[in-house]
Amino acid sequence: MMTTVAGASTTLTGLPELVPEPVELPGHLAALRAEVRAFLDAERASGAWTPRADVWLSGWDEGFSRRLAERGWLGMTIPVEYGGHGRGALERYVVTEELLAAGAPVAAHWVADRQIGPSLLRHGTEEQRRAFLPGIARGEVYFGIGMSEPDSGSDLASVRTRAERVDGGWELSGTKVWTSGAHHAHAFFALVRTAPKDDAHRHAGLSQFLVELDRPGVEIRPIPLLTGAHHFNEVRFDRVFIPDERVFGELGNGWAQVTGELAFERSGPERFLSTYPLLAALVGELRATGSGGVDAGTRRRIGSLVSRVWTLRTMSLAVAGALESGQAPELAAALVKDLGTRYENEIVDAARLLVEIPPDPGAEGGFARLLADAVLHAPGFTLRGGTNEVLRGIVARGMGLR
Repeated sequence: MMTTVAGASTTLTGLPELVPEPVELPGHLAALRAEVRAFLDAERASGAWTPRADVWLSGWDEGFSRRLAERGWLGMTIPVEYGGHGRGALERYVVTEELLAAGAPVAAHWVADRQIGPSLLRHGTEEQRRAFLPGIARGEVYFGIGMSEPDSGSDLASVRTRAERVDGGWELSGTKVWTSGAHHAHAFFALVRTAPKDDAHRHAGLSQFLVELDRPGVEIRPIPLLTGAHHFNEVRFDRVFIPDERVFGELGNGWAQVTGELAFERSGPERFLSTYPLLAALVGELRATGSGGVDAGTRRRIGSLVSRVWTLRTMSLAVAGALESGQAPELAAALVKDLGTRYENEIVDAARLLVEIPPDPGAEGGFARLLADAVLHAPGFTLRGGTNEVLRGIVARGMGLR
């Protein structure tokens, strides 16, 4: 049983509610879902792209992003006055999960559409909104995330990149790391120190800047995967000038702004659907063996995976509903991300054990290629967006347990 205390939803034990109330998708969104599926079916049939696992990181295809934009499926929640479509978070959710389930190449627009657009609407100036939001909605402006740093791990409060006041703006020096797509992106939000670190108040003195990555003094260095694929980057600032109009939000309020952004980053369906194309392919391979060839233990394992993806979807939808109503459910987002990324790894384990087809990164498509993609990307599932250990600490702190 739930009760409300001072506007916060709590249980009768006095602990806060972990996940917002469940949300049912309105019936009229079935037509939108069917439209997106038909579009994706036509794309695949034309050979425009081949389904992959973990596409929101690795599937960079600017042409595909622009084709989505032409249909009104980017910038869906951005107001019309800024070039968007003024639609709701649940409509965007339907489009998002169809794209992920299909393994479509969405990486080019992903960060910009997922969290940069909403953050600009919440904290950006009018000039910043008009400079970037229309391009995001057209699928022509791409962003990275400038949070993590070398030697900081998931402890964002320990960032050392600094900004010093100069005439007309600020001068940035330091390094960001693991910046997905920085070698393609136009800009990112950089979390930096604008005041000396205070060990008693570790989250104070942090600010955000909107950094265009073609500025003099910005150097982007690739961090290739073992396969040679290039998604991650190190971004170095050597006294990079940032004008005052590119200060993002309030000076000194960077920590609060970043935690709000992380609710968008951590709670979406990409946190449990990155390996969904592999799960679908696994079921297809098992079905091909015939009912007599699948033992009871295998059926139970697949049943568990399918039931859990539905549970995670329900939780993620609840967060989307809270975001649509103007809330910032950071606690629930952390929980969804922790549970979802562990689940993604379990799909990989099941695929390797239940089907005798080895992963093949050289395959054009199919189960072998999906498995190879998932195996190679799996080590990052529980790291990106905050490690599971950090996420559990956030949940424990939010519940008053630490």
